[in-house]
Amino acid sequence: MSAVRRSAGLLLFRTVTGADGRPDAEVLIGHMGGPFWARRETAAWSVPKGEYEPPEEPAAAARREFEEELGLPLPDGAWVPLGETRQSGGKTVTVWAVEADLDPGPAVPGTFTMEWPRGSGVLREFPEMDRFAWCTPDDAVERLVAGQRVFVERLRAYVREGRAPSEA
Repeated sequence: MSAVRRSAGLLLFRTVTGADGRPDAEVLIGHMGGPFWARRETAAWSVPKGEYEPPEEPAAAARREFEEELGLPLPDGAWVPLGETRQSGGKTVTVWAVEADLDPGPAVPGTFTMEWPRGSGVLREFPEMDRFAWCTPDDAVERLVAGQRVFVERLRAYVREGRAPSEA
């Protein structure tokens, strides 16, 4: 039996006023890098996150992965637990939200190496995430991979209704 794959991440948000005059949130997400995602927009974005294995704690992994994927330090702020979900591929993802206004312009993403084109024997390096954007919740839900959309909905309930994400 294989071990459960686990991933942890951080979803930065900033509070804004929604079209209905109520508080809402914009979130910072990243477009996945590499040739598979190059021409895709819908369901090709992710919360900055990455895999970890015990004994590393999920919060430590979330901080490490945020800083690796953006190449920027995590801004100060309280961590709001958004819980976890199991993605269709079986990976369990845990996410926290942090309220902060970060300019992603100077981001220097981490990289990975893969053979490309496949079967060519040529190894190429690609950014883990090739660009970042602040998005409204509606835009983020469209852009994010399906298994991560729940985190935006939980955050939105927290910001709009003052409910703890576990109550959402």
